[in-house]
Amino acid sequence: MRPLVSGGTRTEQELGMAGRNGSEHSGAAAADAPARATATRATATRQRRQRAGAGKRRPDAKTPGSLRVRKLARGADDGFHATIVAGLKSSEDAARLAVEIVFAAARLERLGTPQAGLWAEVAGAGDIEERTWLAFLIAYVGPLEDGDPWTSINAARLPWAAVEAGQTPAFAGVVPGSRGSLRPGDAATTLAAYRAWAARAGSQADAFTGESSWTPERRFERCFERLALGGLGRDTRFELLTGLGASGVYPLAAGRLELGGENEATWAAKRALGIGDPMLLERRAAELAETCEVPLGALDLALHNWGSGRRLGAGVDAALEPDADALARVRAALGL
Repeated sequence: MRPLVSGGTRTEQELGMAGRNGSEHSGAAAADAPARATATRATATRQRRQRAGAGKRRPDAKTPGSLRVRKLARGADDGFHATIVAGLKSSEDAARLAVEIVFAAARLERLGTPQAGLWAEVAGAGDIEERTWLAFLIAYVGPLEDGDPWTSINAARLPWAAVEAGQTPAFAGVVPGSRGSLRPGDAATTLAAYRAWAARAGSQADAFTGESSWTPERRFERCFERLALGGLGRDTRFELLTGLGASGVYPLAAGRLELGGENEATWAAKRALGIGDPMLLERRAAELAETCEVPLGALDLALHNWGSGRRLGAGVDAALEPDADALARVRAALGL
């Protein structure tokens, strides 16, 4: 008869079986250990990444500085080709560009005439500091495209002497124009930086004049660089300097389009000229202006209007009919 197990004592057979089972379990556990360690490390890594990414927002179309996808209106590819506008494959696109170039060049010619509204005052015979300040306001706030283009600028206007004394125009509620840089919350800081820039030179006139030995193109380039103040975008600086030059206030002329950044003129230039490299883009823009026999500065608004598909008059009647001879010349230059 098999003896009974007393007090929890096990037989040798049972002990042997337990030992074999324990060895089997230990072996399985040892085999599983690397997999468990790998899973633990993966979990820890995932948790670290989640903690590091906590608080970060995924860029979307509504987040400033995020990637934006733009859909450009394009004419049908009809086999059009012209080296001067290598990016265009549509004669319709080229024809629209020709019209915008002629319009923008005509606008520059009008800036010193009574048809140019406040720009005519800039071109007048008043105090040069006040005229310069008015040009700054025009570019900074921007003319409106509906109704009276000068409403917002006149609403915010203050004499330069008051601004020098530290006053800030009443920008609250002022609607900026399509290309203006005005952001009411940042205006005080922007104007303080502009006042300081002028004060370092002695006056606005001294700041914009710079060295007497500079060519108009060199003066434009240096002023554009030095006006890179907080709140003044590329379009505003270019418009200010182009307007002051076209109005005859200072000898200023664009020798470059100063392309770059997030703005319609730059996007349109890349598309029309078929190149993205900044140096080559500037070179091709200069060749385009020379071939079309228009000031290089006119291409700024021309490219903006062409790229956006909407005509901005920027203080001049947007319905201005292009001169027939000028349009024929530019069309020929574009190979139309």
